[in-house]
Amino acid sequence: MISRRIFRRRWFLALVLGASLLYFLVSVFKQSEQSVVKDTGDYKPPEFDFRRKISWKPRFQARNLANKTDTNCRNSVQGKEIIADERGFVCDREDILVGGCCDVTSLTTRRFTCASCQDSGCCQVYEHCVSCCLQPEKQPLLRSLLDHVPDAFRTLFASVTDHFELCLAKCRTSSQSVQHENSYRDPKAKYCYGADPPQLRPAR
Repeated sequence: MISRRIFRRRWFLALVLGASLLYFLVSVFKQSEQSVVKDTGDYKPPEFDFRRKISWKPRFQARNLANKTDTNCRNSVQGKEIIADERGFVCDREDILVGGCCDVTSLTTRRFTCASCQDSGCCQVYEHCVSCCLQPEKQPLLRSLLDHVPDAFRTLFASVTDHFELCLAKCRTSSQSVQHENSYRDPKAKYCYGADPPQLRPAR
């Protein structure tokens, strides 16, 4: 009789412990499931103040633009024939100085040129897009564009630190110059710094 009572008590105790453990596991699972739904469904990336992060002040004073020895410039690098430097000059590749700046004494060097650009802010030549974008009077336009950065480009633009880097990125990554995700609206004006897309050229 005693052994049976002990067995029944142990069996009842095991049953209670098992039920408690099951209830605990179910509760933990439901909490974790709710947490995942909340994190993935309701999560919104934090707003990033692109305007505040970007420096609009040029690194070079006007009186130092003709200095050939003590100036180091960033430039657009990729052009086979012409280059745009961070001061807004566009020059032939052979007129790039040791420090990366355009030689402003060259007869072919131009500053803030929009030679191949449309009124929409889209250009045929990437370096012209960068140079035109660097015009001081383009800053209000660029500041307004930073309030509406597409989600696809937010990570890229978050790495931009100044006016020059913004123009490099904007001219290279404009989604407005593309139609149907795989073709340009105007293949002859695909580099855009502005808010308006290039005119749609009819298919031939």
